[in-house]
Amino acid sequence: MNIRHYLSCASTVLAMAAATSVHAEDSYDAPADWPSPMMEHNMGMALFDRLEYAVPDKGLDAVVWDFQGWYGGDINRVYLKSEGENVQGDGEDAEFESLELLYSRLVADFWELQGGIGYQGGVFSNDHAERTYGVVGLQGVMPYGIEADVALQVSDEGNVAASFEGEYDVRLTQRLYLQPRTEIALAANEVEEFGVGKGLNSVRAGLRLGYEVTRRFAPYVGAYWEKQYGDTADLSRASGDNTENTGVVAGVKLMF
Repeated sequence: MNIRHYLSCASTVLAMAAATSVHAEDSYDAPADWPSPMMEHNMGMALFDRLEYAVPDKGLDAVVWDFQGWYGGDINRVYLKSEGENVQGDGEDAEFESLELLYSRLVADFWELQGGIGYQGGVFSNDHAERTYGVVGLQGVMPYGIEADVALQVSDEGNVAASFEGEYDVRLTQRLYLQPRTEIALAANEVEEFGVGKGLNSVRAGLRLGYEVTRRFAPYVGAYWEKQYGDTADLSRASGDNTENTGVVAGVKLMF
């Protein structure tokens, strides 16, 4: 009886395995017009990665911002990015170092290819020189969690420039973090009205200590060092500006 019982159980298991295999093979042959088992929903987010007050060793204080917002799904998104500063006490309005509208598409795990149009200058005044440009970039996360943003810009006058930004959060506790950050700017053409020379323009490195009160609100303090090189440094010297500087910052990281 025991042998017959075991054989009967074995036959049942084999039959179930065969049926499962058949169904698994059939699942790969689903009609092309069948809907996805998971609905894709559009979402949105707005982030001030930096909203800070900067106090340099040389020169005037400034309010600095680094903003990006996006709307879309997992694959396709539309981005609005902006970086700029409002120098205090210079009698001029805020300057947008970049204001960009981009289409973004996920091309690999954690990497988005982006392209669109951008603007540099004073949007609400004529205090600063202005130009528009096309931009192609790659934004994502490198190994070890380093967030990177690389961009290539071609202005309406045919001037070419490139930039790299990278930052990394070192977790000290669940809420306290240390963030090293680096920015590098290069240009293929000299554009005197923007103080841009040919070659390596500038390097800026900073370190911020932040505390996440919530995931959406994190005040921080920090310090930075920046230096200009080559033709860009020569243009700064000619206009009486500093080519190397350090300073401290206090600000907040906000997410909506």
